[in-house]
Amino acid sequence: MKKREVLASVKDERLVKKRRDQMIKGAVTLFIQKGFHRTTTREIAKASGFSIGTLYEYIRTKEDVLYLVCDSIYDQVSERLQKDLDPNEGTLESLRLGIADYFRVVDEMQDEVLVMYQEVKSLSKDALPYVLKKEIEMVGMFEHCIRRCVETGELALPDEKINIMAHNIFVQGQMWAFRRWTLKKMYSIEDYIKLQTDLLFQGIEQSIIRNEEGVFSTSITCEESTR
Repeated sequence: MKKREVLASVKDERLVKKRRDQMIKGAVTLFIQKGFHRTTTREIAKASGFSIGTLYEYIRTKEDVLYLVCDSIYDQVSERLQKDLDPNEGTLESLRLGIADYFRVVDEMQDEVLVMYQEVKSLSKDALPYVLKKEIEMVGMFEHCIRRCVETGELALPDEKINIMAHNIFVQGQMWAFRRWTLKKMYSIEDYIKLQTDLLFQGIEQSIIRNEEGVFSTSITCEESTR
């Protein structure tokens, strides 16, 4: 799906990126406090550190700002995952590392993640499918990594369980942002990563044993392990 273009009258790409980054930070704070519909573009401009006239040099509508917020989150998460998650290694350790890195990104961007899920419904019909497609692509990165673990013999999972495990990883990472008001009272991010990763693997670890050479092999099928 083609990237939705947000028009700017300024031609300097570095300046456009700088101003839009300022805009995103200011808008996220306001959207958390007031919500998208109650926030004005004048307030966004003030929170961003420039005038309303300058704001309209980089966007055309308030919805453009929300789109930029959502797009920025997905770009940063996707970039980090592509950098840190080796989708072809096919080991449980690489999967664990990828999960940990993803959860840490959510921790770093928890305000943005919260705003995205609160306000993404306000995106127009042409912008929403693009944003949702990017989420599916990130789930797909985990799905590919899990599938490689199956191919190398480290996991024994049918296709439907591969898909749901990938979605579980994605949602449980974001739960750190949704439920932070209570989770942070009980856990650090590192505690949360360990607990959630252990739970993710708990349902499948019975199907794997380590032999004397340190290579994983299937001990029972997934169908047997769920009986």
